[in-house]
Amino acid sequence: MDRTARHSETRYGNRPTMKDVAARAGVGLKTVSRVVNSEPGVTPDTERRVQEAIDALGFRRNDSARVLRKGRTASIGLVLEDLADPFYGPLSRAVEEVARAHGALLINGSSAEDPEREQELVLALCARRVDGLIVIPAGDDHRYLEPEIKAGIATVFVDRPAGHVDVDMVLSDSFGGAREGVAHLIAHGHRRIGFIGDQPRIHTATERLRGYHAAMRDAGITVEDGWVSLGSTEPERVRTAAEEMLSGPEPVTALFAGNNRVTVTAVRVIAERERPVALVGFDDIELADLLGITVISQDASAVGRTAAEHLFRRLDGADHAPARVELPTTLIPRGSGELPPA
Repeated sequence: MDRTARHSETRYGNRPTMKDVAARAGVGLKTVSRVVNSEPGVTPDTERRVQEAIDALGFRRNDSARVLRKGRTASIGLVLEDLADPFYGPLSRAVEEVARAHGALLINGSSAEDPEREQELVLALCARRVDGLIVIPAGDDHRYLEPEIKAGIATVFVDRPAGHVDVDMVLSDSFGGAREGVAHLIAHGHRRIGFIGDQPRIHTATERLRGYHAAMRDAGITVEDGWVSLGSTEPERVRTAAEEMLSGPEPVTALFAGNNRVTVTAVRVIAERERPVALVGFDDIELADLLGITVISQDASAVGRTAAEHLFRRLDGADHAPARVELPTTLIPRGSGELPPA
């Protein structure tokens, strides 16, 4: 048969069914069902014929239909902020490992930090009957989820709290981590310390800024207006903020970067300057160990694993009050945060 003939026989979107297998094997539908589900009552010869038909047709069991009869779909949804962010790689992998251990499929997507897109994605996953959701929120009002939660969809929020709904939450200690990182710079002699963070509507950004202010206050240091900059983490915005802080007659001598994307741009800006500038970044970045970048590290895998374990406990029937779990961060000194003021 030539390629054109083979192509004409392909019916995209029309997968073989158990009826097709039964017709090819010359048996009843119930017999095919028994073979597919490894049930007794089928002779070896009949089982062989059915299996040959399955192989010839490329038939795959419809697990969705099977699990729906049991009331669950054996799938969970994960809504991330940005699939390209390195923080979410190990987090997603940890969630998937827990899901796999429970025989569930993970479906994930990105909100791109857009509250409307977050809601659209969450409700699309609900419409596909996922058993549970793990959400890294972009918005701050999640009342749209109330009907889904009441209908039985287990939900855990990660990295940032849910808005106006009572659900389990798994967070990192953003306040404590930032406070420790800034205190580390102060301990190495710095008093003029700049803070560059994400947009102020984001919970982690405001918590890290709060930690910065707490450390400065603890040391009796008054923060000047030009030392703090919140906004987009796009390189152009971060570069402008860093250059302004590092310029003028009384520049800052150290920077605290509010997340990994800010840290990457800050490293580039500092590398272009003759005067050494101390740096501590929140979140680890690739090659930070080789570059000697001091960071406040979050255990993304532990965050994902903890969130998934909470979710499956809910799916297994746990009905305790919503829990808020806050995981500690770790200061990793590598050199950049230990530089003295120039």
